[in-house]
Amino acid sequence: MAPAVSFSLMSPVRVCLYRSLCSRTSRTVSANGFGERSLCPAQGAAAPSRQTNSPRWDGIRGLFSRGGGGGGAAVEQQTLESIAKNIREQQYKRIVVMAGAGISTPSGIPDFRSPGSGLYDNLQQYDLPYAEAIFEINFFHRNPKPFFALAKELYPGNYQPNLTHYFIRLLHQKGLLLRMYTQNIDGLERLAGIPPKMLVEAHGTFATATCTVCRRNYEGDDLRPDVMSGTVPKCPTCTGVVKPDIVFFGEELPQHFFKYLTDFPLADLLIIMGTSLEVEPFASLSGAVRSSVPRLLINRDLVGPFAWRSRRPHDVVQLGDVVSGVQALADALGWTQELDALMASAAEKASTKTEE
Repeated sequence: MAPAVSFSLMSPVRVCLYRSLCSRTSRTVSANGFGERSLCPAQGAAAPSRQTNSPRWDGIRGLFSRGGGGGGAAVEQQTLESIAKNIREQQYKRIVVMAGAGISTPSGIPDFRSPGSGLYDNLQQYDLPYAEAIFEINFFHRNPKPFFALAKELYPGNYQPNLTHYFIRLLHQKGLLLRMYTQNIDGLERLAGIPPKMLVEAHGTFATATCTVCRRNYEGDDLRPDVMSGTVPKCPTCTGVVKPDIVFFGEELPQHFFKYLTDFPLADLLIIMGTSLEVEPFASLSGAVRSSVPRLLINRDLVGPFAWRSRRPHDVVQLGDVVSGVQALADALGWTQELDALMASAAEKASTKTEE
């Protein structure tokens, strides 16, 4: 199975489990739950090498690391417009989306490292030994208060989905989404109306929780009153701490992460957005589709295999603000009116719910 995440205070709080600590080290995660540190590559270099003891992961390591260029006849370079044309013409009907913290930043989730922010100031009282401690399971067992201070800020309902989340929902409504793989723990995908069965929340979710002692299962909403009041949730059965099902360092990745074994070979288009592609094993999924499958990166920076000198011939890059990039794709698809209507309907429902 596999495990945890890298978290840096440089990243937006909400689910920024994927940034490298202080931009110098990143966390690789093994399938048996034992993460190791490795040096991050220089800007624009290849992603850090995997360090894992998982036979299941090692068995396909070679597949993920292969390039797609090769020899043979020249291949016509794809563009955002040609990607959109092929989606419209149903050439791509099994689309996999990979997403990271960058798709949620426009929803207003704060950077909790910035001095002066309420979240940052609240965490200072806990005197964390280092940034990652807040997501390390051993530290959590000793002192869960810092995590729940962060959880109060991140808990689903505090923020609303943005255009990017609704675009992915629109892919689903049109029967084009095979699966969305997300590093985010903010729950904005679910809130946008993407069904849980269409999601692989690689770093866990606040939607469910588990007692750390008796292992009793809870719904995330059961914890909300305690979390919002600043109280550490306790199990009424055994008084153990109830922890949201977020993946911490030292824990296994959720079992459904391994849907990639069937999803990625079936995919006919991979869209990657808002991620640094630094944390393994999530990062290597970008190489798990067939070499003939186009990969579209909508991102602020070139990352992972898109930063390599020899990219796959079908790779397409849309750099800049993620929301603007997704809007450009929606425009090219002719979906802007539908997307606007979907967002307006969601905003109206949210407003009605707030009034109630």
